[in-house]
Amino acid sequence: MDVKAIRQLFPILNQEVNGHPLVYLDSSATSQKPLPVIEAVDAYYRHDNSNVHRGVHTLGTRATDKYEGAREKVRRFINASSTAEVIFTRGTTTSINTVAYSYARSNLKAGDEIVITPMEHHSNIIPWQQAAKATGAQLKYLPLQEDGTISLKDVHETITENTKLVAIAHVSNVLGTVNPVKEVAKIAHEHGAVILIDGAQGAPHMKVDVQDIDCDFYAFSGHKMCAPTGIGVLYGKRQHLESMEPVEFGGEMIDFVNLYDSTWKELPWKFEGGTPIIAGAIGLGAAIDFLNDVGMENIADHEHKLAAYALEKLRTIDGISIYGPEERAALVTFNLDDVHPHDTATALDAEGIAVRAGHHCAQPLMKWLNVTATARASFYLYNTEEDIDVLVDGLLKTKEYFGDVF
Repeated sequence: MDVKAIRQLFPILNQEVNGHPLVYLDSSATSQKPLPVIEAVDAYYRHDNSNVHRGVHTLGTRATDKYEGAREKVRRFINASSTAEVIFTRGTTTSINTVAYSYARSNLKAGDEIVITPMEHHSNIIPWQQAAKATGAQLKYLPLQEDGTISLKDVHETITENTKLVAIAHVSNVLGTVNPVKEVAKIAHEHGAVILIDGAQGAPHMKVDVQDIDCDFYAFSGHKMCAPTGIGVLYGKRQHLESMEPVEFGGEMIDFVNLYDSTWKELPWKFEGGTPIIAGAIGLGAAIDFLNDVGMENIADHEHKLAAYALEKLRTIDGISIYGPEERAALVTFNLDDVHPHDTATALDAEGIAVRAGHHCAQPLMKWLNVTATARASFYLYNTEEDIDVLVDGLLKTKEYFGDVF
């Protein structure tokens, strides 16, 4: 994997920030976009811009072919059995909310249980809070181990015959924990429950096979995997999607409309009301082509090495707290003693280093960690060990500055 050559395909990385070469370490928030994706979106608007499915003219046909071609690329990327199981959405949040509204509110009742974990992003907590309030179901949390992982023993003990839905992150956006989703899915199914996996931090970084995992739903966003913002995917097993009602009504998703009643198109289009995110889907297709060309196994191996290197180097800094397990995805969340993470991020930005600071849309997890906020450095296929060295130097300068101030 030639990281130097890969970096040349990301024009945004070739710039200075505050007089320093940009070191972008915030890919868990959003990844940068390579030239093939930028060019694919540009080509659509320059040459093919038209609405899809509706027109019989040449532009409409070309746009439709590219849009539906992108759906087939997604299908192969996650190994769904049919394009009917691939719904285009605005992103992971919309995908999860679609299941929470359409599936959960129709299938849950008082006394049922929804099982999630304290490490979830707010987008995989709040929809289930609302679904529980609407149906009378009970929200239950899997306990976390000291290192921020879950144990299968606790999964067995928490999921019961009353559990009807399990929702869990493939990868924690704060701890980097990679959850054993295949094993959790098996346990959920043994109890008659369905499982949704929040794949926002999974799909960009590792090979995903929804049939092998045997998940009922898998949600992810394009913008974290080199695609444009505003496009995402909801995968759902066909039998579930067939029984679910749409959550948005209007053009495109209808079959017939009468004065007092209407019928819906077949899958996947019954869930894609209105003009879809055409350019975004085409960009997602181009991003998948790009990632496949690099190789998801190569990306995962590269990131595994970066994560190990980052842990090794950051641990040489006195007065740093690092959160999460030893084996993790390509991110490190940390705090410097006596320095607020927002101050840390601001000081690093002065050195051209982009990291995240705050609660990372995971306030229950912050409470579990007994902190109000953290800083996070997250890596992707275009990052190098040299980027991590610059980060370490920036953190040492930050410690020195705040030590002198206080």
